[in-house]
Amino acid sequence: MKQSCAYSGITLPQTFYWLAITLLAGAMLMNSMPVSADEIESSIARGGRLYDKWWKVVGTGEPKQAQPAYPAAGKYRAKGGADWRCKECHGWDYLGKDGAYGKGGHHTGIKGIQGARNQAPARIVAVLTDKNHAMAGLISQADLQDLAMFVGKGQLDMAKFIDPATRKAKGNKAKGEPIFNTICANCHGRDGTRDEDGKPLASDSEPLGLVANDNPWEALHKIRNGQPGEHMPAMRAFDSQVAADILAHLQTLPSKTMPSK
Repeated sequence: MKQSCAYSGITLPQTFYWLAITLLAGAMLMNSMPVSADEIESSIARGGRLYDKWWKVVGTGEPKQAQPAYPAAGKYRAKGGADWRCKECHGWDYLGKDGAYGKGGHHTGIKGIQGARNQAPARIVAVLTDKNHAMAGLISQADLQDLAMFVGKGQLDMAKFIDPATRKAKGNKAKGEPIFNTICANCHGRDGTRDEDGKPLASDSEPLGLVANDNPWEALHKIRNGQPGEHMPAMRAFDSQVAADILAHLQTLPSKTMPSK
């Protein structure tokens, strides 16, 4: 037999219903509140963009002087700041001389950063500001902290998601396609041949299909962390397999830009 609340006339089952609605509303409110101080993924993602091209992230001009630790005979020494990009020595796969940059034009003979995994940020900052890396004064302490967070906590074992021999993504392209089409295609176009403003790429620019097949490690790094100086969303908060699925789809896209009409 249903019992009524003496003060409201609402039956007991209705009371439970409204209690459930109240609890649900409270949960939604909690989810809409600012992220807690313990959230670190955004710091790591920003650090990943600093690893890519730090001066684009902090809004300064590219450094003009040669990077002191970059080999004197290196192909990119003092060329448009390229030798100051962390990835130029340590690679997009973070393995340096033991990875994709073990040969070719980007080879420097410098080791990767995998040995810094799980190290304290303060210890990594000390390395970043030593005489070899020489980052002291070039970026702020907050920037150094984000970069250190990426080096210590943000590296991905790329071999789990990219076959190093074939360069093929270990992802599900059918799952990656709708994610790309709903999140990324507004800027890049469904065929990956548009720029960040949604305009057709210049003939000398690389479409996503080309980048994804030629350098999948770079593509995966940028999918997870974003593009320096642009409004590209970072997918780092999602499972890494999601990024691999997007990469698998990108590898099906055109590798050439279409001539503009």
